Amino acid sequence: MSEQPPYLRIADELRRRIAEHEWTPGDRLPSRAQIAQECGVGENVVRRAQELLISQGTLEGRAGSGTYVAAPRQTVRMVRSSAREQPAGSPFRADMKAVGKLGDWESRTEAKVPAPAEIAARLGVDEGDLCVRTVYEFLADGKPVQLSTSWEPYGLTAGTVVVLPEGGPHAGVGVVNRMAEIGITVSHAVEQPEPRQANADEASLLGIQKASLVTHIRRTYYSDQGRPVETADIVVPAALCEIVYEIPISH
Repeated sequence: MSEQPPYLRIADELRRRIAEHEWTPGDRLPSRAQIAQECGVGENVVRRAQELLISQGTLEGRAGSGTYVAAPRQTVRMVRSSAREQPAGSPFRADMKAVGKLGDWESRTEAKVPAPAEIAARLGVDEGDLCVRTVYEFLADGKPVQLSTSWEPYGLTAGTVVVLPEGGPHAGVGVVNRMAEIGITVSHAVEQPEPRQANADEASLLGIQKASLVTHIRRTYYSDQGRPVETADIVVPAALCEIVYEIPISH
């Protein structure tokens, strides 16, 4: 069995000291040089350990000031379930209301955007085929908690009242209900979640540190004939949101 990397050992040591209240929220940590000397490691090891804990929301770095123990944050519970599609209302708003927050979102749609190779593969179209792309920023009490970029084949909805996901008489009702308006039955969705680090743009939009941990969900909706009708990349900050999957059981 391989030995634990030194920076992970130091991260565990810093977590222990915080758990035992040696340092409490708002406290400034000793300098990296001091921690390195106490633990018998180099300063770069301490830096990597602190960066890991910053990405996990345990510590926070303040430019020109040092590293501090982060205050506990209330996490937002997000439920992923096909059973939550509804004719009216929004599951996101329902989730936010359950934790006493006001849920809303901002969006920007572009029609006739050529599909990149990965998106084309997920939608079962040719690379460069035209799509409708909508970029979302989901807000809880006005603060961003989730990002999403949605792609739909333009040929599927062109010339219909649902060509713009956030425009027209069926704006904002969700993929399942919009597709039903043009005679397409959405039977299921596939989601592939994976952890990764936030890039600079995502960190800026979400108000988190660059390289903080996020959950990246690749979601694709399929019609009852097996055709992909929408695919999206959803990004949720790990330190702020708890993702729960609800599995309906048929009787």
